[in-house]
Amino acid sequence: MAYFRSLDNKIKEMTGLFNKSDRLLILINADPDAMASAMALKRILYRKVQTAAIAHVNDISRPDNLAMLKLLRIPMLKLTPLLAAQYDKFALVDSQPHHHPDFEKLDFSVILDHHPLNKEKPAKALFTEINPDYGAVSSLMTEYLYNLKIRPGKLLATALVYGIKTDTQSFERKFNDVDIRAFRYLTKFYSPLLLQKIIRSEFHKEWLKYFSLAFRKVKILGNGASVFMGKVDSPDILVILADFFLRIHNISWDIVSGIHRDSLVIIFRGDGLRKDMGRMASQMIGDLGPAGGHRQMARAELPLDRIENIHPQQFILQRLSNLNTRKKSKPPSKGRAAAPGKAYEPEK
Repeated sequence: MAYFRSLDNKIKEMTGLFNKSDRLLILINADPDAMASAMALKRILYRKVQTAAIAHVNDISRPDNLAMLKLLRIPMLKLTPLLAAQYDKFALVDSQPHHHPDFEKLDFSVILDHHPLNKEKPAKALFTEINPDYGAVSSLMTEYLYNLKIRPGKLLATALVYGIKTDTQSFERKFNDVDIRAFRYLTKFYSPLLLQKIIRSEFHKEWLKYFSLAFRKVKILGNGASVFMGKVDSPDILVILADFFLRIHNISWDIVSGIHRDSLVIIFRGDGLRKDMGRMASQMIGDLGPAGGHRQMARAELPLDRIENIHPQQFILQRLSNLNTRKKSKPPSKGRAAAPGKAYEPEK
């Protein structure tokens, strides 16, 4: 049995899209898995094109991401219209076009991802591989490197190990055998010391004030929690807080939101046992802005002017209430009766 699946045909199809005159820009919404995957794709294609660069659409401020950029020497650019105009071909990793307005403006040659597919907003490119069964795109990229007989250097291997580690939450979130095999294979080449240095860079000292504020503002909603933080310096603190509140006993899901610049950013986290956070994000936000993710983690972002005159916190609570109302009004499935006085809730 082969260690990884054979990708000869896929690799020929993907690499055949490029030639030496092409200028390629690899787009990401920067997090460890996205950055590592972009590094790997750049390594695969850099001899096929004239130039290849990596650009991110989000602000990078989380300490572990900054440490990863610095220690693993990842060259990154911020996407702007002027930058995009300098390139003639585009690739997207660890995202789909509907995940961010700036992605929707571009035509992609390649899309590599592991987020769930959206039937209403299909990801279109000349070459796509989107596999929601994978815990991390870093595992997919390791397969491609292995098939191409490219031995990852220390920095790339460390990045891919960290990408798998973060997106599977050290194999506590959804993963499959490929993630395990990729992780095991990469540990032959990575630097444990560099990885430890990145992992230990978790918080800015300036973020301590947000924890104090969050403790005062948290609203417990049954077995869930919602926190509206007001204005924040970076959406990354919302991610940190959402992960933190999920560690509280008897809290199985949480929503942490805040205002960054002119947008309402909402982070969803869940234990994956009952609620699907990706579905919750999509249902709550609708067409107001990009929203979606996995069963255990999701994100939404919408301009403040989309919610009219309602306070952002009230907007979130109303949307949550509407979801619960629709759920309770759903008729029982055939063959199973609802308990008297209690709305039927399907098993998940």
